[in-house]
Amino acid sequence: MTALSATDRTRLGRYPERSTGDRSVLHAILDDGMICHLGLIVDGAPRVLPTGYGRSGDTLYVHGSTGARSLMAAPSQEICVTVTHLDGIVVARSLFHHSINYRSAVIYGTPRLTTGDEKLAGLRAIVDRLAPGQWDVARQPTRKELAATTVLALSLDEASVKMRQGPPGDDEEDYSLDLWAGVVPVSQTFGTPSPDPLLRPGISVPPHIAARGTETAPTS
Repeated sequence: MTALSATDRTRLGRYPERSTGDRSVLHAILDDGMICHLGLIVDGAPRVLPTGYGRSGDTLYVHGSTGARSLMAAPSQEICVTVTHLDGIVVARSLFHHSINYRSAVIYGTPRLTTGDEKLAGLRAIVDRLAPGQWDVARQPTRKELAATTVLALSLDEASVKMRQGPPGDDEEDYSLDLWAGVVPVSQTFGTPSPDPLLRPGISVPPHIAARGTETAPTS
C-alpha cells in the first residue's frame, strides 16, 4: 500500500506529529464514518455540503440528484472532501489547554462522473457504508432512477490525516491545581430499528439491520 501524498496542501504546518503517512489509517477513518462534507465553488461562491459517501479501494464515491447544481459543477473543478470523528472532550486545568480528541481526513482532487458498472458499484459502496448488506436484499434501482442520480468518483491520491488522542497537556505549574482534568469520551451508537408504519405484518427486522443496534463507532 502506497503512503499518503505529501503536497503543499496535505503537509501539516501546525502539530505535524498528529499526521501520518499510513494510507490504512485514512481508509479506517473513512470506513468508520458515514457523512462527509463536500466543499466546492458554485456560481462563484463557496459551498460546503454534508452528504453520504462510500469507499472502494482508493476511490471515494458521493451521490445526489442530477438536478443538484453542486454535483453538476464538481467535475469541472477541484473540490475538497472532509470526514471528522469526535472521540472525546479534553478537559484541562487551564482553559487554554482544553481540546478535543478526534480523527480527520481531508481529500483534494477533481472528481469525475461515473457511468455504467462503476456507477452501480459506487452506489453499492454508499449503500453498504450506511446499511451493510442492504444492497443484496432491496429492490435494485430502475433505469429511470439511475438516470436521476449522479455519482461522483474522487481519487484518494491527494489526502491527509490528522488526529489527536490522549489526556490534556497542561503547563507544568498547573498540575498542582486542585482541578479535575481528563477526557470525556464521545461515541456514536445505533439504536433499536424502528419499523415503517406501512410495513406489512409478519415482516421482522433482518439480521443485518438488527446487528447495527449493537454497534458502537470506534473511538481510537
